[in-house]
Amino acid sequence: MEVNNGNNDILVIIPAYNEEKNISFIIEHIIKMGYKVLVVDDCSSDNTVYIAQKAGAIIVSHSINLRYGAAIQSGYKYALSRGYKYVVQLDADGQHNPENIPELLAPVIENKADLVIGSRFLGKCDYKIPFVRNIGINIFSFLTSFIIKQKITDPTSGYQALNEKVMKYYVTDSFPHDFPDADVIIKAHKKNFNIMEIPVHMSDRKNGFSMHEKFFSIGYYIFKMFLSIFIELLTRKT
Repeated sequence: MEVNNGNNDILVIIPAYNEEKNISFIIEHIIKMGYKVLVVDDCSSDNTVYIAQKAGAIIVSHSINLRYGAAIQSGYKYALSRGYKYVVQLDADGQHNPENIPELLAPVIENKADLVIGSRFLGKCDYKIPFVRNIGINIFSFLTSFIIKQKITDPTSGYQALNEKVMKYYVTDSFPHDFPDADVIIKAHKKNFNIMEIPVHMSDRKNGFSMHEKFFSIGYYIFKMFLSIFIELLTRKT
């Protein structure tokens, strides 16, 4: 379903760290589709900011590196402060296909969902996920689905659309600064937000390392996510 691409209520958020080789094409593609683009630069040491500005993006920059979760939260804060009602977030590394943006937005704009997750496992996946990471995804997919009693195939997806209500919740102190994945989906469910998954196309990263990989340790990630989910289960539903 087509969404009004000229809608001034929509902002596309791209968190970025040292993405000078990837980000220009993504920004230009999204702008050609009719969307405004915000790049949240997480203290890059390359030319990411210059290239993103030249491509037509709005820029918010961190003076120190705060990691992925803090970067997208800065994007939510900017969107709320400027009166945007809907945001789409996607990675700067070229793995997410911007052509899926209208499909992600449609259920949110039509009030069928508050949060829409783009799942690589419901669509065609053109890249191989490392074996250990794939195990982690499957574990947290099972846990998330069991806890919220709704099938979630890709709890680690960074390709999402959300409305103003979810943004207002995500700018609180409970939002994690590093890996907002399965734990955040569980938080959203506990706040009675309607969650939906749709298939999206993802492909291999062409250059460099993602923001996730810069600080990624499978041991830390699994420990942190189990701990966060456990704490969330002990927290009363509000």
